[in-house]
Amino acid sequence: MKTLSLFMLFFLISDLMAFEITSTAFENKENIPSIYTCDGEDISPPLNWKSLPEKTKSLVLIVDDPDAPDPRNPRMTWVHWVVYDIPATRGSFPEKVPANIAIKGGGIQGKSDFKRPGYGGPCPPIGKHRYFFKLYALDTLLNLAGGKTKKEIKKAMKGHVLEKVELIGLYRKK
Repeated sequence: MKTLSLFMLFFLISDLMAFEITSTAFENKENIPSIYTCDGEDISPPLNWKSLPEKTKSLVLIVDDPDAPDPRNPRMTWVHWVVYDIPATRGSFPEKVPANIAIKGGGIQGKSDFKRPGYGGPCPPIGKHRYFFKLYALDTLLNLAGGKTKKEIKKAMKGHVLEKVELIGLYRKK
């Protein structure tokens, strides 16, 4: 009986300490509030992460929409936000991260499909889209100049990803 209890305790503790990304603005697979979209202020939502893998040196955040332009007939993935070289010591981004290349407290913003650095919120032309907030733990710093694209960052990350987690938000334009 004691062995089973210790076994169950191990799994409960490991679940509590799992690498994750969350937001106080919306739950996973729930609607993103309009303040964070083109219908509102188009500001970035607050994001939090915890329990990074042991050898994490930096993080990469990529926010994209695989349902563009129409979820019934997607033809592309639209990139809404790219941030890299986020220090492993950082555990969150506040609401309304400025569109500067360098983020106060650490992180470099890349170029989204809006052709600029910084967050670009959901603005789907048709239907309800899914927005994937993907956070990658890396065993290195990428040391890339600011303004890199998702494609350039994914290439630099190759072979360095320790773990990936995601938060999915939903949105339909008003």
